[in-house]
Amino acid sequence: MLANGFRLHADRHEQADGVVMLYTGSGRIEMPAADVVAFEPDGPAVEQANAPKPAPVVGEALCAPDARTLVKDAARYAELPVELVGSVARAESAFHTDAVSKKGTLGVMQLMPETAAAFQADPKNVAQNIYVGALYLRELLLEYDGDVGRAVAAYNAGPGAVGKYHGLPPYAETHAYVNRVVGNYLRKAPSAGVSP
Repeated sequence: MLANGFRLHADRHEQADGVVMLYTGSGRIEMPAADVVAFEPDGPAVEQANAPKPAPVVGEALCAPDARTLVKDAARYAELPVELVGSVARAESAFHTDAVSKKGTLGVMQLMPETAAAFQADPKNVAQNIYVGALYLRELLLEYDGDVGRAVAAYNAGPGAVGKYHGLPPYAETHAYVNRVVGNYLRKAPSAGVSP
């Protein structure tokens, strides 16, 4: 459980030198230990009648920032360039919170329901959708050693396709998507580097 009330699923975790490492089926997420308030087991045993209500997730009724503000906050939280996460959000949905694709992807970050489920998040919750999208992009960047093109291609076509073709899959849609996202990112932050 994170300090902002958001919950992430991890298969296991390690903590050292003020950093928590969460290991999931698709990689590792590192974050400052101060951002983690508790570790809870999965399952119904966690639900207790008198358990304190967690802090509201950023973006819910108490503060309800717009999608662009949430994208900035999520990018900072995931320790990614705001321009990169914003470029993905722009390409995926043009920041439309109610976007649904023919393939079943949802929300601003156009999450597959399975991706949201892996993070134990509700893809219809705007804040959770955006934070998970940023964290998933971070996982992909870590998986591909900071290679923005491959990470963005995997965000679009899936890590399986990037692995199968050992790089950018030969799909016209994915090539156009990567060019659009990376091009927009470089225009917005030409000197920015990605080092998750």
